[in-house]
Amino acid sequence: MANPLLVEITRGGIVESGHRGALAVVDPEGRLVFALGDIERPIFPRSAVKGFQALPLIESGAADRFGLTDAELALACASHSGEEEHTKTAASMLAKAGRDETCLECGAHWPMLNQRAREAKGPNGDRALQALVAAGLKPSALHNNCSGKHAGFVCLAIATGHDPKGYIQPEHPTMREITAALQAMTGFDLAKATRGVDGCSIPTYAIPLRHLAAGFAKFASGVGLSPARAQAARRLRQAVAASPFHVAGTGRFDTVVMETLRERAFIKTGAEGVYCGALPELGYGIALKIDDGATRASETVMAALLARFLALGSEAKVVTERLDHRMANWNGIEVGRMRPVAALRG
Repeated sequence: MANPLLVEITRGGIVESGHRGALAVVDPEGRLVFALGDIERPIFPRSAVKGFQALPLIESGAADRFGLTDAELALACASHSGEEEHTKTAASMLAKAGRDETCLECGAHWPMLNQRAREAKGPNGDRALQALVAAGLKPSALHNNCSGKHAGFVCLAIATGHDPKGYIQPEHPTMREITAALQAMTGFDLAKATRGVDGCSIPTYAIPLRHLAAGFAKFASGVGLSPARAQAARRLRQAVAASPFHVAGTGRFDTVVMETLRERAFIKTGAEGVYCGALPELGYGIALKIDDGATRASETVMAALLARFLALGSEAKVVTERLDHRMANWNGIEVGRMRPVAALRG
């Protein structure tokens, strides 16, 4: 059976197109609170689980050994836009471990903002990219949106006495530790899971939404975690809340939401329409996947879930405006709306 429609795009008063998908919300005891669609089908969570992958960085003592700041810990959880502050922070993490960008194995790409961020910032929306082009420079691995995560892997490898070379390989001791943390948080046997290669070259495992949401409920509440892991999760949530710019960037949904909600919500986007989140005051975990991979839809669904489960005041306009988002053409004329379906709005 097809997953249900989650987001509608209207034009001229009728639905012009839509986005189907599935979602799961789980409480601290692992009980399903809300679900739509097929939440048992394994999906690749991609970058949405970077918070889980950063846990060993703290648990190992690497974060303390190298004196990593909140901004640096946030960058370890980030899919950043490659802005100057992002690249400087990644370089700082590496320098503290006695390394530089040449040891990063994530590859290089140009700085990027998603379309919604470009709309928000206008002609300055791609400032980082424009600056590189104007200087006649090419992007480095520091500009890769995953450079903070990879810098964290390098710090972890060195702090635990391993040569970081080849850390992206499944059999490397550092990657085995990262994978073990992901398995423990989700409760899903990754040895039997389908494995792929993520955009930044590390392994990615197909995990059902129900298990991902349960993992984020643990991340939100600490229930079912050892004291050390619960403290590590809390420290990452606090770091991202203290420095939300570093987890995404200018005009990006992760950043603007957490600039407003701070520790009330830890949310993280992933490629191909994945979004996950933790709501600490409720202990809820969220995981969703848009079938066609559309980020505009995954952001809209996450906004609907935040509005559904959190008491939001007028300060949370960045969330509530997504419940009936005005879509305009290049002349600024409204041409339609984007909104979550009624079943989501509750």
